[in-house]
Amino acid sequence: MEVSTHRSALPATFGLPGVIRVFVRTWPYLKPQLLHILCWLVLQLTSYTAVGLVMVLVDDILNNKIMLGHPLEPAQATFLMVDPSFAEVEELSEEQRFVVRDRFVLFVVVGYFLNMVVLQLGFLHYYYTWIIQRINQRLRVTMVEKAEHLSLRYHSHARTGDAIYRVYQDSATITAIIDTAILDPINMIWKLALACLILWLFNPVLGLICIGATVPIVFVVAWYTPRLQRLARAARESNSNLTSRIQESFAAIRVIKANQAESTVMRRFDRDSNQALNAALRLRMEMILLWMIVLAIAGAAMYTADYLMAGWTVDEETTWLAGAITLVGFAVWNLGAFQQASGRVREYFDWGRGLINKWSLMQDMAVGLQRAYHLLDVEPDVTDPAEPVPVPMPIRELGYRGVDFAYEADQTVLDGVDLTARVGTVTAVVGATGSGKSTLMSLLLRLYDPVAGSVHINGVDIRDIGIEDLRGSIAIALQENVLFAATVADNIGYASHEATRGDIEAAARIACADEFIREMAEGYDTELGERGGKLSTGQRQRLSIARAIVRDTPILILDEPTASLDAETEQRLLANLSDWGRSRIVFLITHRLSTIRNADQIAFLTGGRIQEIGDHDTLMAIPDGRYRGFVVAETEGTPVDEVAP
Repeated sequence: MEVSTHRSALPATFGLPGVIRVFVRTWPYLKPQLLHILCWLVLQLTSYTAVGLVMVLVDDILNNKIMLGHPLEPAQATFLMVDPSFAEVEELSEEQRFVVRDRFVLFVVVGYFLNMVVLQLGFLHYYYTWIIQRINQRLRVTMVEKAEHLSLRYHSHARTGDAIYRVYQDSATITAIIDTAILDPINMIWKLALACLILWLFNPVLGLICIGATVPIVFVVAWYTPRLQRLARAARESNSNLTSRIQESFAAIRVIKANQAESTVMRRFDRDSNQALNAALRLRMEMILLWMIVLAIAGAAMYTADYLMAGWTVDEETTWLAGAITLVGFAVWNLGAFQQASGRVREYFDWGRGLINKWSLMQDMAVGLQRAYHLLDVEPDVTDPAEPVPVPMPIRELGYRGVDFAYEADQTVLDGVDLTARVGTVTAVVGATGSGKSTLMSLLLRLYDPVAGSVHINGVDIRDIGIEDLRGSIAIALQENVLFAATVADNIGYASHEATRGDIEAAARIACADEFIREMAEGYDTELGERGGKLSTGQRQRLSIARAIVRDTPILILDEPTASLDAETEQRLLANLSDWGRSRIVFLITHRLSTIRNADQIAFLTGGRIQEIGDHDTLMAIPDGRYRGFVVAETEGTPVDEVAP
């Protein structure tokens, strides 16, 4: 499926409903891991709840029993596995206090090791990493799959670095979403509720103070959220531009060095890098300002709570619901109760500030996910038919009928093109740069669809044929000879998974590449550098042609196939193609006269229209013909009789 170039404008801000919609879209990627997520969450919450309750018990044992010698509560005696008499005496003896101390230290050390080292840092940490990486992998694969099928219109407008940033960086926010927007908030809300419950049991006033401070904090965060979203979008767009600058610089490194443009490139990079840095710093600064406002409100609430608790401790007031509390101690306000409750107040606001920090990060993540999903949202403009028909075989004829095409509404590229190519012929498409030659071949591949008219194979409109089936019948060697860091054989057989070594070598012989390949250190098993950097331009060109030939398709398109070849190699290659193409339709897009004049027919394209068509002799015989003028101009005044074969 192809997609259109229409790029929906992404809103600068999108409010809470928009944030929720973006996060809800993660569901298809979360669903396969849902059971694992729930298992991890249950283990995490169970662990924290157990630790939280045990800490209340442990704090009382340390402060009141070991330090002051108060008798144990029955639950504490059971927990420490000591004699019930430890809970029946009026005061623990020195020997009993030492026993309690030793058991206490042993249980704390063992419990800490089991919870933190084995459970939290060991199993749960690994389990969590395994879950989120599987989710991220699924989204990235989906994005790359969609990006590979984007129309050339989209790629001609979009910067490659932007797509790379969306796939690599923006998509990574889905893993942070699991943590920051789902699991951590659930954890924190659970911990907030537990802390609030414990404070409520100490005294309901403490719970009301916490809730009372939470209300204005929520309003401040809601007011601040749109600004964070705008700055987050600016930061990600700046980083995307920086990624594009890096990609463009390394892709054009030869041109940069050849033109001594290193200083210019560095200035542009420095500018983009500083813009990205400043945008990121502005976002972080706003997050800090929000955090400071929240801290001021929380600080006022904490000091108010401490003031009240200090008074209750001095007066040794009874804690609320003392009967329930005495299961673990703190029936009255004392130093231990003050420390425990004060710690819970701070814990409540610490977790609250953490939750707000997560919310701030969620705005940046929502923007990142929205950018990532953009690659998945572009509407299609070239699609498979509802009921595709197969490519009619054997292919006898290919024709363009009244084809119009424009990339933009006011920029016509092809205008009423009519062209027929028959099996066993070589058709050269000739014209000035920008005349529409490559576009004509792109329509055959359905990289675009005509605005008007149609392209037919054996009379069947190619729009009625499945895209994969159609492209499986066409091989193309592009003017840009893209090779990969792999062996020579792998590069030739790249697009043909069923090709044998014999097929690969046969294709190389037709492309006049077999001789120089065998001269390499390991022949067809020689590893090429990145982008085929170890080869000359002519050698890369011949490997690209061999890659197209090995597919053994009934239609072959060669874009400037001999531009970098010497005259002798060019003639050998054209002779081989002529013999190989007797049962095929071959198109040549070229400017070289030596290549053109050997074609069975020449289509001369000017201003988006085929002005003349015929073989070399026929077109040269037209006194004021456009092709004749083209030949004379290309040969710089060489007499026409000398140009003709």
